[in-house]
Amino acid sequence: MAYTRLTAAEAAALIKNGENIALSGFTPSGAAKAVTKELAKIAVAEHEAGREFKVGIFTGASTGQSTDGDLSNAMAIRYRAPYTTNSDFRRHVNAGEIAYNDIHLSQMAQELRYGFMGQVDWAILEVCDMEEGADTCKAYLTSAGGISPTAARLAKHVILEHNTFHSVGAKYLHDVYELQDPPLRQPIPLTKVSDRIGKPYVEIDARKIVGVVECNIPDEARAFKGEDPVTSQIGHNVAAFLMQDMKRGIIPQSFLPLQSGVGTTANAILAALSHDKSVPDFNIFTEVLQDAVVEMMLEGRVKDASACSLTVTNESLARVYDNIDYFRQHLTLRPSEISNSPELIRRLGVIAINTALECDIYGNANSTHISGTKMMNGIGGSGDFERNAYISIFTCPSVAKDGLISSIVPMVSHHDHSEHDVNVIVTEQGVADLRGKSPMERAHCIIENCAHPDYRPLLRDYLKLGCGGHTRHCLTAAFAMHDTLARKGDMRLTDFAEYVK
Repeated sequence: MAYTRLTAAEAAALIKNGENIALSGFTPSGAAKAVTKELAKIAVAEHEAGREFKVGIFTGASTGQSTDGDLSNAMAIRYRAPYTTNSDFRRHVNAGEIAYNDIHLSQMAQELRYGFMGQVDWAILEVCDMEEGADTCKAYLTSAGGISPTAARLAKHVILEHNTFHSVGAKYLHDVYELQDPPLRQPIPLTKVSDRIGKPYVEIDARKIVGVVECNIPDEARAFKGEDPVTSQIGHNVAAFLMQDMKRGIIPQSFLPLQSGVGTTANAILAALSHDKSVPDFNIFTEVLQDAVVEMMLEGRVKDASACSLTVTNESLARVYDNIDYFRQHLTLRPSEISNSPELIRRLGVIAINTALECDIYGNANSTHISGTKMMNGIGGSGDFERNAYISIFTCPSVAKDGLISSIVPMVSHHDHSEHDVNVIVTEQGVADLRGKSPMERAHCIIENCAHPDYRPLLRDYLKLGCGGHTRHCLTAAFAMHDTLARKGDMRLTDFAEYVK
């Protein structure tokens, strides 16, 4: 049975104002691109005609410019969840024009199933292949899992974007498994990074499929800046710390699976681990796979990898497709509620390494908001991993903006990760191992090991102002560095005591 073929414009015209759309993909990888771009054009035309046109967007994580960027610029997004990194979207969110709900990525699919966010009117899934049955469609995803199985099951209507940019070989990478909802949920039967427990396709009721859009559009993944001396030193500090823990017997000699976030620092950490020959070959259990891991897998340094998406440049994606017989044996792409499952992270003993915008002297971390107000990016899966990790590590440079901003502050301006979930903080200055330490012990450890030398005297002075108690704070000065930055463009206030006066 052949399904109806539609142009992207014809498919977009079926979507009405006020409806909710669930999309495939996780980061720009595997995200629908053709229909949403046309939907943005419809929104512009409707607004010019004086008519309202806004939709709700549900995704696995961020998408690319064709969705988050174009739709936000067209003022077409009423509500959006969960994670995003797009600069155009960020601008509209910070202007108060989009209702943005930032939640942990492991929770997105189940919160849709629980009905927390309303009905799903449309699912738009990018596929590399499909079996067009009369009753059931077997849809093979491209470079990411995301919330695709839940999106397809809950949606009233489904549109498939058959994107021939992706190799049909992508179908061999996926393991599609959807959780049951309480009280019927069973343990996830996965005990090794390489286990496969589901199907290689998303099963869709064929009656829901209104059409297939044929397209050939590259993934909109971006390349990250190369290593610099700061990120390289952070990478070496993390590698040295993990090796020390292994020598002490805290980490098994066989090592443990690693998770690392997205970006330059994450790539630098993985590169440092790869180059350190005392580090045994290891496995990856993460949400996003970056270029560095593709290279490490081909070199044999990473034995097996489990992720939700191939968040790689198109050049690296081509390497995966060109070596699909190898990668299908060693790489598995899963839905986000499996790749980010707290149950699995804790069972497998994952070492989690993520990036913070700032950390405070007691170990709390801010990953999302600049000066507590301006959204930089969503929390993503960092909370899923850090809260359940064998060892939870946060990294950041000690300063930003040529030293005008300290990443180590008295109190974080936005609170994403509490001190209870943060074991280790690493900057280019050094490592603060917070395990087994009281609040005051943590404060001294972070100041002396992670803060930039220019800010250490100031942070030491802050501790002297504390009003006593288990966790010492001076509430009138807790945000003095942030306030000084807002007023003067520089956190280096002269004296905390003077500020309090």
